[in-house]
Amino acid sequence: MINFKRNSFYLLFYSFLISGLFFHPASASESDWPQYAGDEGGSRYSHLDQINRENIKNLEVAWTYKTGHLDRVPEQFSFLKRLVGFQVTPIILPDEAGGFLVFCTPFNEIIALDGATGEKVWSYDPKIDLRPFAGRFNCRGLAQWKNPNKEQSELCAHSLFLAANDKRLIAVDAISGIPCSEFGSQGVVDVLPYIKQIEPTNQIQAMQLKSPPAVVNGVVIIGGTGNKFKDASSVNGAVRGFDAVTGEFLWSFDTLIRDPESTESLPYSVGGANVWTTMSVDRQRDLVFIPTASASPNFYGGLRPGDNRYANSVLALRAQTGELVWHYQTIHHDIWDWDLPTHPLLVDVTTESGKSPIVIALGKTGMVYTFHRDTGEPYFDIEEREVPTDGILGDQLSPTQPFPVKPPPLVRQGISPDDAWGVTPYEREACREMIASARYGGMFTPMSTKGTIMYPQVGGGANWGGGAFDPERNILIVPVAQVPFYVKLIPEENVDKDLAKTPMAGNPMGPPGLIKGTKYGLQQKPLLSPLYTPCTEPPWSMLVAVDMIEGEILWKKPFGKIDKLSPLPIGFEWGTPFAGGAITTAGGLIFIGATADERFRAFDIETGEKLLEMKAPTAAMATPMTYMANGRQYVVIATGGHMWNYPNGISDELIAYALPENLIE
Repeated sequence: MINFKRNSFYLLFYSFLISGLFFHPASASESDWPQYAGDEGGSRYSHLDQINRENIKNLEVAWTYKTGHLDRVPEQFSFLKRLVGFQVTPIILPDEAGGFLVFCTPFNEIIALDGATGEKVWSYDPKIDLRPFAGRFNCRGLAQWKNPNKEQSELCAHSLFLAANDKRLIAVDAISGIPCSEFGSQGVVDVLPYIKQIEPTNQIQAMQLKSPPAVVNGVVIIGGTGNKFKDASSVNGAVRGFDAVTGEFLWSFDTLIRDPESTESLPYSVGGANVWTTMSVDRQRDLVFIPTASASPNFYGGLRPGDNRYANSVLALRAQTGELVWHYQTIHHDIWDWDLPTHPLLVDVTTESGKSPIVIALGKTGMVYTFHRDTGEPYFDIEEREVPTDGILGDQLSPTQPFPVKPPPLVRQGISPDDAWGVTPYEREACREMIASARYGGMFTPMSTKGTIMYPQVGGGANWGGGAFDPERNILIVPVAQVPFYVKLIPEENVDKDLAKTPMAGNPMGPPGLIKGTKYGLQQKPLLSPLYTPCTEPPWSMLVAVDMIEGEILWKKPFGKIDKLSPLPIGFEWGTPFAGGAITTAGGLIFIGATADERFRAFDIETGEKLLEMKAPTAAMATPMTYMANGRQYVVIATGGHMWNYPNGISDELIAYALPENLIE
């Protein structure tokens, strides 16, 4: 960790009277969803109940807004349209900051809308370079912060923070969209010099910022993402804190051990363990809770001996200093790319003895890890159990791995040829042969040059869509995938060097690619039948409800119809590829898009009964949000498709749903 002394006082603030210069619509928001995941703790719960189980059938489209970001792509870069991910979750500003609905586009334009009409109020374009950085463009959200030392009439008394694809941290005034002049250089902090301080590799250009920052008591905290499976020297995964007013660099926390005197020490040529996803915040404890990914490269750990401490971990850091308060590693020496893909949920579980502040961490493995928030001690027991260690020669695997005793895994774990499935006997037999010809088994089956079947896959279990927690009912809701995955490490001399230079080499469904810095190439793909259906029995995606008092599963429901993916227009609800999360509300509802069938749904949180299914313009592969404006509750979701999960429906539309005005009491 690198610490820098923080200023004990802020500079005299530049006064900029804007209250009379900008139009404040009558539709200013009344409440709710101030941060990416609802509240700072990331529960994705709304106390609003105007839309409820009784009237949900009347939900209708209230307004739509097209960002136009796809139209801005220059003709010579038209291929970029398939490299964008419109997966943003908007946030709502308080009335004193205009009450606008604000969000970012994949190319990092910030847009503020009137929440009741969807009309644009202002926009800010940082004009990022449209040439690819790490392969695709995305901006999942913004963070907002009110400066307690400023009058409401001053510029950036209420700020929005954007972590841009091109490694800039940007601050703008929430009311006007004008850059915060005191922050960095006219509202922009170039993060690149701070990366270079501890990043000796040539992978810096492959790093992107695309998840919303965390803001804790005047400190803005960012992570970053890189391409871990193509290079053993992936970009360093350090987390960094900046002053929310001045942009001053305050601290960094390296997510891998670099102390030569430690048995866990790793060279700086080993990167990863990065925070590519979202974080959660506890202001009262001055803590930021951080989920980390695996160290680099994915699937081979021969260059990074030991457990790779702080990788695949929940980290609780002191926001003011970057000091580690506690941590828990959910996977030791990860070679499966089983990151913690979403922010830990900071929630209170209510029992007869009172409220218990806990942390819920969701894994790609389908496991649910729970901790006491102050100490990091497990809330439900976690056991170290023996696992196989006979992997690739030279890769020293951990002899044990943590297994939560409760809740049980949310998805099936482990696979054998007897699990092969197909619509026809031909498909089933082909799947059986593919499983039998590779290495298979239970959880933590090692990688191999024969090919290994992973179940769960690299995409989860749970993924970045994460979970939602209803505090009134103590119910956790998690969308999960259960599709088998094939990974093969190939000696480099057996890799076709020409194919390995193609853009898709090493990617899922692409030809084998080389893992730079190792003696291996990589092939990875979902395990599909000759007719392109998953080789295991449906459902392939589900919503799972967990009773967090007892640590037991309440119900499981498949979600996603295959009619958009099947050669036949059959609407079996077997689950589809998905990207995005769910939210819960006091109206007893779960809202979710996410699936590759172009539908938006609502479920009863207590029973899992599907109460609403609406057609959307394309797949809504994002997480929705909800808010009140002018006495009307809205539910908003971005519909944009996705290059991996639904590449044929790339779009740029934000949709707001509400009850008809004549039905609102």
